[in-house]
Amino acid sequence: MEALPLVALVAASAAIAGAARRTRVPAPLLLVAAGLTASYLPGVPDYTLDPHIVLPLILPPLLYTAAVDSSYLDLRANIRPVALLSVGYVLFATLAVGWLAFLLVPDLPLTAALVLGAVVAPPDAVAATAIARKLGLPNRITTILQGESLVNDATAITAYKVALAAAVGEGVSWAGGIGEFALAALGGIGVGLVLMAPLHWLRTRLREALLQNTLSLLIPFVAYAAAEEVGASGVLAVVVVALYLGHRNWQVDFATRLQEAAVWKMVAFVLESAVFALIGLQLPYVVQGLGQYGIGEAAWYAAGVFAAVVVVRFVWVYPATFLPRALSVRIREREPGVNWTAPLIVGWAGMRGVVSLAIAFSIPHVTDGEPFPARNLVLFLTFTTVIGTLVVQGLTLPPLIRALKLPGRDAHAETLAEAQAQSEASRAAEQRLDELLADERNTLPQPLADRLRTVLERRRNAVWERLGAVNEITGETADDTYRRLSREVIAVERQVFVQLRDERRIDDEMMRTLLRRLDLEEAAAYREKDAG
Repeated sequence: MEALPLVALVAASAAIAGAARRTRVPAPLLLVAAGLTASYLPGVPDYTLDPHIVLPLILPPLLYTAAVDSSYLDLRANIRPVALLSVGYVLFATLAVGWLAFLLVPDLPLTAALVLGAVVAPPDAVAATAIARKLGLPNRITTILQGESLVNDATAITAYKVALAAAVGEGVSWAGGIGEFALAALGGIGVGLVLMAPLHWLRTRLREALLQNTLSLLIPFVAYAAAEEVGASGVLAVVVVALYLGHRNWQVDFATRLQEAAVWKMVAFVLESAVFALIGLQLPYVVQGLGQYGIGEAAWYAAGVFAAVVVVRFVWVYPATFLPRALSVRIREREPGVNWTAPLIVGWAGMRGVVSLAIAFSIPHVTDGEPFPARNLVLFLTFTTVIGTLVVQGLTLPPLIRALKLPGRDAHAETLAEAQAQSEASRAAEQRLDELLADERNTLPQPLADRLRTVLERRRNAVWERLGAVNEITGETADDTYRRLSREVIAVERQVFVQLRDERRIDDEMMRTLLRRLDLEEAAAYREKDAG
């Protein structure tokens, strides 16, 4: 792809995603709609998804940033439902959707239908988790959706490879298929386990934030490529490494964490925006390739496959939720209060995404001199399933969540827990400060010693103040007012530094040093609300 169309794609998709933040429409849906519209506008170049770019170059960083931000402890606590969805459901959907497609579409070989089943099996939970966080779903549902999205791509890619081998006549047996899964899963996990400790050691030994973040950007590609080189799952290798590094991220210095968070937030925003726009832009390509199938006939098949994908997920989710509870007293005691609403949300959040399309595009045109059976139809059915789930389920998921009135996150309880944790940490820090100041080697003028104590006290009190009374005039808590006033006075200092630079009383280098100091103080004084 030429440079200008690529730049135009990134710029336009970022602008649309930014505009979506000002509306109630989830960004993925607006991006897909914009891509569909743009695909038929005159002058818009052809954008074709290349699986050799999407899988090794786009999927690893998206997986990495999602896994680093995930909670290893929460995932471990929910390993059973996550495994049932990310492995069990994907395999079940491959077989069930493939068999239903075989019955629905005349002359579609069963092996090709199973390839289609594997392609559309893995939900892409990027949009679902974004909606879950925005609407304040319970942590457990969000964790399950996140965990599913981290692992299900590996299961689907492996199932696709086995189904493809059967479709092209390579004589795959059940034992061979199981061996392929074992190699992919155990090999991917093994590569991740081998890489995670050395990579973390290297991250903690590098002393410059710039070098550490350069390494951070390389890690997902290194893990993915290393696993794929030995025939293992690159997806699982990336997830294992990212979960380990995220769990131990506190051992990296603060400058790296601040820079890394900003860098990866930007990378994820750009990639996700471009990917969803690319999905919509595939419409002309998949329609033109239908060949012998009329658009009306193909549309009926598409509706049938879409319905099968939606129904099969519920057929799996409800038994997978309630059968283990019926069979195990321990599970019922550990997971009380589970009713029909949670699996309804999880079942309806099965939106498909770019991984399905990328896998479909990787289906070979010709195998052993013969065209792959119904390749263009499989590609069309994948595209319509992705679009259908994103639009239908994506648009209806928020009102469904609101209608069910699920108990969301308890903001007061979370703030109280945060305040108690901060109070314990501050007490320990004050005790350590007293010990340090008692040592003659650490003698400080009294104003500086008082300043250290004031900073600790301010940090301890700030969270408690958020639980306190609200200003009747402004509606702010005392902590909100403190942050706002801090920013106001810092802004005045910043203007003075710029004025002094303009008057040539200080040079640009000194101004940047002073502004950097103010930026850090402002970051400490004002904690930005999570934008989602």
